[in-house]
Amino acid sequence: MSTTITKGFLDDEIFSIISKAASEMGVKAFVIGGYVRDCFLGRPNKDIDIVVQGSGIALAGHIAGILHTNVSVFKNFGTAMLRYKGIEVEFVGARKESYRRNSRKPIVEDGTLEDDQLRRDFTINAMAFSLQKEDYGALVDPFGGIRDLSAGIIRTPLDPDTTFSDDPLRMLRAVRFATKLSTPEQEFKIVPEALDSIRRNASRMEILSKERIVEELNKILLTPKPSYGFELLDSTNLLEWVLPQLSKLKGVEMIDGKAHKDNFSHTLQVLDNVAAAEVQAGREPNLWLRWAALLHDIAKPATKRFDPAIGWTFYGHEIVGARWIPKIFQSLKMPLNEKMKYVQKLVELHLRPIALVTEEVTDSAVRRLLFEAGDDIDDLMILCSADITSKNPQKVARLKDNFELVKAKLVEVEAKDAIRNFKNPITGDYVMELYGIGPCNLIGKLKEQVKEAILDGVIENSFEAADAFMREAALKEGLTPVK
Repeated sequence: MSTTITKGFLDDEIFSIISKAASEMGVKAFVIGGYVRDCFLGRPNKDIDIVVQGSGIALAGHIAGILHTNVSVFKNFGTAMLRYKGIEVEFVGARKESYRRNSRKPIVEDGTLEDDQLRRDFTINAMAFSLQKEDYGALVDPFGGIRDLSAGIIRTPLDPDTTFSDDPLRMLRAVRFATKLSTPEQEFKIVPEALDSIRRNASRMEILSKERIVEELNKILLTPKPSYGFELLDSTNLLEWVLPQLSKLKGVEMIDGKAHKDNFSHTLQVLDNVAAAEVQAGREPNLWLRWAALLHDIAKPATKRFDPAIGWTFYGHEIVGARWIPKIFQSLKMPLNEKMKYVQKLVELHLRPIALVTEEVTDSAVRRLLFEAGDDIDDLMILCSADITSKNPQKVARLKDNFELVKAKLVEVEAKDAIRNFKNPITGDYVMELYGIGPCNLIGKLKEQVKEAILDGVIENSFEAADAFMREAALKEGLTPVK
């Protein structure tokens, strides 16, 4: 057992409550894992893991009685959890684990604190604080986690082949922690022997459920610089297992001296740009906006063509990409609800604002963009602004200046015409009642003409203008009001 300055880390009263309760029961309790790591990093953490040399469930029950709170018991996992003043505390008995080749579900036996630390994924997550009265707050760090934390190193307590083969999810967790813990001041790196081990064990990913894979991908996407995680996934061969479509974006092809950009690098830059824009705007990270950024160019390899006159083209990649989104989501067991439709919409529309930048910005074009994007227009504009990348800073600056003009035009047109979430002033019921007719194709035709007239600026977006226009169009179709 070693000591490190831990003053202030265990000041919350919950720790003294646990310490006293463990003493009353004659067991030893330790704070372990992420809370300990984040204390040294100066990061807030409201999730506390307690490992008990004895029954974690029994200790949790005893403490719940003291606090007059509820405890949730998960017998299959040998854990119990309670909440206290905004803090979530999970208890588990110290244990050692062994694994079968075809499963990441361990065979569990009672063990010591060191057994429990050995089963942890990384040294920085294996540190513990003692809650015993005689050495309260002492750091228990048999594998040098505090040293690795200081050096910005992701390393396994055991041989990495054992750690990653036993539970291949740890390979994704290695990437996630390296990404999550990195800052502009310090980049966390996976040690070379662990990187080599991940490459050797990449095929073990096949035993993981898609849900667990996506859970890790989502956490990587929500970091301040998600590109780092995807670069690590690529360099360790994990990307081929989790999102092979993304791997196909890699590479640059040249014909007759004309080359296209590396679409993989571009995609990661767009992803980072979105993350930075959210921070700058003071917004919470939007997971689905980041998925849209990750997938916005996903169909470029399928649509790539070489034209001797103009070079490389990717015509229609936004349309093809939008068609692919449901299949990609389904393959990853992701939701096929409004979240998928949101990503699909942004992928399909991601070129539209850019087109307005390079062309004359007409009210009609802006109305149509507002109509199709609806409430997602602000997110679409973030994505499209992030999509402006080039090695030529003057070109980027010029495009971004023009982009500001488009944003201003959006505000102006929206204020004047109220097109966002457009609803046709003319309803089918109104047309049927006015002309004494039943449901028919002509009603849809008249409504479509009204919609187009409003979007083209021929008439204003009001019932009166729409009604007058519709009556004139209906008259040409031989309809006269029955009233």
